[in-house]
Amino acid sequence: MAKPVIAILYDFDKTLCTEDMQNYSFIPNLGLTPKEFWGKTGVLGNNHSMDKILAYMYEMLYMCKQKNIKLTKEYLNSLGKNIKYFPGVSTWFSRINAFGESLGVKIEHYIVSSGTKEIIDGTTIAHEFKRIYGCEFLYDEETNEAIWPKMAINFTLKTQFIFRISKGAFDIIDEEKLNSDTPDKARHVFYRNMIYIGDGMTDIPCMQVVKDKGGKSIAVYRSNDEEKVMKLVNDSRINFVCLADYSQNSSLEKFVQMSIENMVLYEKLRQKEMKQLQNFQNRFEGETNV
Repeated sequence: MAKPVIAILYDFDKTLCTEDMQNYSFIPNLGLTPKEFWGKTGVLGNNHSMDKILAYMYEMLYMCKQKNIKLTKEYLNSLGKNIKYFPGVSTWFSRINAFGESLGVKIEHYIVSSGTKEIIDGTTIAHEFKRIYGCEFLYDEETNEAIWPKMAINFTLKTQFIFRISKGAFDIIDEEKLNSDTPDKARHVFYRNMIYIGDGMTDIPCMQVVKDKGGKSIAVYRSNDEEKVMKLVNDSRINFVCLADYSQNSSLEKFVQMSIENMVLYEKLRQKEMKQLQNFQNRFEGETNV
């Protein structure tokens, strides 16, 4: 019998890593500061009533062309090695996996990001995730250079991946399974067995969906940046808020472990109730047939 699955979904920028992923290498390689790059992106979006995600992807294409930088998948992958993480991230996954194993459940990790998937694919932690969902480029088959956005995931579109993961519709082109009516017994993971970890306002749609469906939503914040997530607390969008510290025995680890324990306990009680109900139904039917 397969072990029950508990899924932990993460944003990436300022959730697992300390800055926007482009800030570490991509933007400096253009000879710009993050303020300059994101400023240009904001102006483009505002002037053309343009989706912010598409705006930054356009600027990545445009600026690389201006600077004669070949924007290939390999180039973007190479930028992942310079990502800096919050404390404890490098050992977080093995610790949480072992904790789940001790309780008889399988922990699966997923990235759901509006950042650049190709950069995340090149990070030292990419292998820890069952799936990485992020913005992607389409590449010219001859030059291998990016020519168009293949996948753009804004803050609202992130929510589709909650449903994909629950139903096991992992392939982005599998629309039939995504939109089908899926009974509980056919689900890969129940919504109530999901934990979403994000850094703030851009994660609100996902946090709200997971929380409303019985899972747990956690907002993490950088040191001295707690004020930015307090609105989420006041608006009851999340279950918990804490410092972005993934170290052993941190508040974040303790809350995630407690959440996993509660999920395991609930599933055990539910299975016991269903078994008792089935036994009662069988006994009732037996007496009726006498």
